[in-house]
Amino acid sequence: MITNKLFPTLTVFGTLAALLTVASCATTAPSCPSPQTRNLDSAISFVKTSLNTGCQAHFDRYYDDLLRIAEGDPKPENKRTFSEFLVWSGDQGLLSTRQAEEYYNRYFNVKFMSMKGDYNNCSHTCPNKQKVLFNMERELSDKERGLLKVSEDRDGYYRADRLFQEVELVLEATCTACAAGR
Repeated sequence: MITNKLFPTLTVFGTLAALLTVASCATTAPSCPSPQTRNLDSAISFVKTSLNTGCQAHFDRYYDDLLRIAEGDPKPENKRTFSEFLVWSGDQGLLSTRQAEEYYNRYFNVKFMSMKGDYNNCSHTCPNKQKVLFNMERELSDKERGLLKVSEDRDGYYRADRLFQEVELVLEATCTACAAGR
């Protein structure tokens, strides 16, 4: 039988044991470092291993790391490399098919993911016109990174830039017409 004098001591030991258990769990979590290579294929292998061993929450950072590494050796084949990585990510359940397509299109396609075909809708897009244009401008910056700096697709980037400018004009005209129709 435990006496009242020993009970506080056991409580302290129990608390210490619980804290040590929590601390030991914290030390077994993966550290999820960034790849330390300039070779894109090696970096992708490293990232795949990390993602498969508990670092899934770091996907966005890893994707950014891969883009940075690819900027150091830009070439048209990098589009295919990123496409294959995103397909793998979908196959592993890290991304849905739609998410993988959005990642790819945001950086490597002239099509704007932030528009999604809503720019002709008076009730949806015009009240949010500045936000839509801001999001498209940010996406154009991502396309500059993917199309120009990673894959050297100047024609693709300039098509995306022209499309952005055309959407700005069409959106302005559409919203003016919507306002006049009220």
